[in-house]
Amino acid sequence: MADEQKLYSIWVYLQAEPLFWLTLTIGAYLVGDYCYRRSGLFPLFNPVALGIIIVSSVLLLFDVQYERYFDGAKFIHFLLGPATVALAIPIYRKWDLILNHGRAILTTVLLGSCFAILITWGLASLFGLEREIVLSLLPRSVTAPIAMGVSELIGGIPSLTAIITIITGIIGAAFATFTLDLLRVKKMSARGFAIGLASHGIGTARAMSRNETAGVFAAVAMGLSGIVTALIVPLMIFLLQI
Repeated sequence: MADEQKLYSIWVYLQAEPLFWLTLTIGAYLVGDYCYRRSGLFPLFNPVALGIIIVSSVLLLFDVQYERYFDGAKFIHFLLGPATVALAIPIYRKWDLILNHGRAILTTVLLGSCFAILITWGLASLFGLEREIVLSLLPRSVTAPIAMGVSELIGGIPSLTAIITIITGIIGAAFATFTLDLLRVKKMSARGFAIGLASHGIGTARAMSRNETAGVFAAVAMGLSGIVTALIVPLMIFLLQI
């Protein structure tokens, strides 16, 4: 009994310490990355997905509120900003190459963003989802901060949008390589752009880890699609009378 009380006291102390949740988050990702590499880069063993499962399991098992967890892990959230801005460095190095594909980039972003919104609306309508949920799903194909901001602006549920956006990114990053290989897309610029457009930040990180050119074009796609989606989602809602 005394040992159980001691363990409980230790757990209460750890919960109150931000360093514990920060360590858990980083450790969960490292475990996910280890499993991913040991599996021979098997798509379903995406390290982000495995990290989320591990952290979520701990929170559910010990009945920890998300707010308490986030208070400890928010330093990683803070680093998302600098990490995103840091993408400007490889983009600058490949700037001439990006300009050479300028017309194709703009056309693809416009078509890809419109298609993502339309297919989401079509499937949501097919399954008869409520309007608030449909509005939460429409910006799912852009990076989470932008998607949540757009969702709040148009009357959606930002927290639901964040979940769907993360799931979209994980699925896109997991199956992108297989799909592009199946379609026989060889150019790294095209592969990276497709990944960034379909699976935003998670896909961009995956592309950057595999090839610099692919990562740069993924970052360009992620940034431009966020801007385009923020502009055209309200227009689409008006035109489709959602």
